[in-house]
Amino acid sequence: MFIKICGITTLEDARAAIAAGADALGFVLYPKSPRYLPPERAAALVAQLRREAPGVRYIGVFVNEPAERVRTLLARIGLDWAQLHGEEPPEVVQALADRAYRVLRLRPGSAIDPAPYRGRLPDGPTLGVDAWHPTAYGGTGRVADWEQAARWARAERLLLSGGLTPENVAAAIARVRPWGVDVSSGVERAPGRKDPEKVRAFIARARAAFRALQEGIPVELQEEGG
Repeated sequence: MFIKICGITTLEDARAAIAAGADALGFVLYPKSPRYLPPERAAALVAQLRREAPGVRYIGVFVNEPAERVRTLLARIGLDWAQLHGEEPPEVVQALADRAYRVLRLRPGSAIDPAPYRGRLPDGPTLGVDAWHPTAYGGTGRVADWEQAARWARAERLLLSGGLTPENVAAAIARVRPWGVDVSSGVERAPGRKDPEKVRAFIARARAAFRALQEGIPVELQEEGG
């Protein structure tokens, strides 16, 4: 039961997500993203948040960066993990596997083997899934391939993202049975600015859906309640 709110750009939004019960916050370090947060601002934000909420995980989102630069920024900003969200090859993923996990953006009908991209975080996801987009790296609002994600979730600690919203997160959890869920655009009022009500609703419904799975409540009832 792991819930990440991604694309955080302000202290106000970070505090609202933490108050709502988020397990992790994501900071996008990809300059072409509308949710980009420069490393200096990210470092100041993380330093403040660690004083207020030391138990939360703080994650940097990287796109096609060399392994050395990822490690440098993890240390400089004070981040726990790296989320590799581009076309990083297996050798980069494995070089960072103790501090990072790879997100695979699934094309419909793709037959990719996830094994070479598997991370080794002892208490985090081994793999992430997002929706495919030809030019954007996450935050598109497109729904991921839940059927493929569900197959991988049987063997991986899978972090599911891609088009999740307060309205569909319960159905996604029921269908995919992931280790955790990750949302960005689905809880925003504008790119990089979160809607506190949507954040609270998303986290509450996700936690209820995870609890329902643990308690063996039928899938149909979870979907109706979501």
